[in-house]
Amino acid sequence: MRPELQFVLLFSVATAVAIATRRLRLPYTVALVVVGLLLGVLPLQSRPALTRDLLFAVVLPGILFEAAVHLRGEWLASTRASIAALAVPGVVLALAGTAHLVLPAIRALVPSFTLLDALAFSAATVATDPIAVVATFRELKAPRRLSVLVEGESLFNDGTGVVIFNLVVAAASGSVLSLGGAAARFALVSAGGALVGGVLALFVVQVLRRIDEPMIEVTLSVIAAYGSFAIAEHLDVSGVIATVVAGLVCGNAARRGAHSETTTTALRTFWEYVAFALNSIVFLLIGMQVRLPALLQTWKLILIAYIAVTFVRFIVVFATAAALRPTRERLPWRWTLIVGWSGLRGALAMVLAITLPDSFPSRELIAHMTFGVVLLSILVQGLTVGPLLRWLGIKEEQIAQA
Repeated sequence: MRPELQFVLLFSVATAVAIATRRLRLPYTVALVVVGLLLGVLPLQSRPALTRDLLFAVVLPGILFEAAVHLRGEWLASTRASIAALAVPGVVLALAGTAHLVLPAIRALVPSFTLLDALAFSAATVATDPIAVVATFRELKAPRRLSVLVEGESLFNDGTGVVIFNLVVAAASGSVLSLGGAAARFALVSAGGALVGGVLALFVVQVLRRIDEPMIEVTLSVIAAYGSFAIAEHLDVSGVIATVVAGLVCGNAARRGAHSETTTTALRTFWEYVAFALNSIVFLLIGMQVRLPALLQTWKLILIAYIAVTFVRFIVVFATAAALRPTRERLPWRWTLIVGWSGLRGALAMVLAITLPDSFPSRELIAHMTFGVVLLSILVQGLTVGPLLRWLGIKEEQIAQA
């Protein structure tokens, strides 16, 4: 089947699923994964694959930019300490904690499983992907600060997770880095990405202020989104952080009058569609990428990994909440439950796992474990976060109390 026909069929399926979920009131992204699983068992001669090139060149820049554009600076200001704690030290703690739990448990069943294997699995799954729950938050009118915290953490911990994963892979390939060297490399890659995204976005904003042509301005926003990612990756710094920073700069400039009302509407409509289209494709591909027979053969290992990842997620969230308790950003205990349970894993984890070099003896096992964790998190947590919000009674009017 030709690639263009494959994507036409994917969009057709995504449209049908969107219509069905609106009538059945089911989470759209979860339904897409289920349909993808069903498509994956069909004896198709060829099927589109979820590759690193597709995710990094097409999907991630669009999704990250759209999410960042909608995050107001004042919203982030009210959660900056929480997001920073979860996205940097929280990711490092999650990496160490998950590897510590997974290594002895998996090694008891697979003696060849090594510390580097455990670190590689932990690095691949450390970043969260809340796309499947953000829509639920909006539908149920969850507190704005809670939604910003979950979404903002994911935007920044994606960048942290990719950098840490690359450091782990470098260590496995023989590159010797001290703890200080790894920290310096992490700071350089992160700061470099932020600088690239900020500079390109500021340049684009200056151009936008001097023209009033909606189509040209939409095109410039695409350049900011995809250009920042591509330039940063070319310079060997974080493309994820570059695109997030570019989105934040462009979004806040738009709210300060960089665009006319017509252009603002055009930009909003364009990027909302881009996010819808990219999310539709990627969640379908997640389902189609999974091979259920292979996962069923390693179900014990997947279950162990999922429990470890979820348990460590709650430890990190509760530790962060405890540290923030004396500050103005303290989190109500019910919020910590939601933030912990909203830590789904998604396409980024799967792509990182399948791009592990062949030098990893347990590469295939790591991929199966990662795919299983992603699938369980989307199906289990994605389907239950809405009922959990209702059961805890978390409503929009609680913002002032938080």
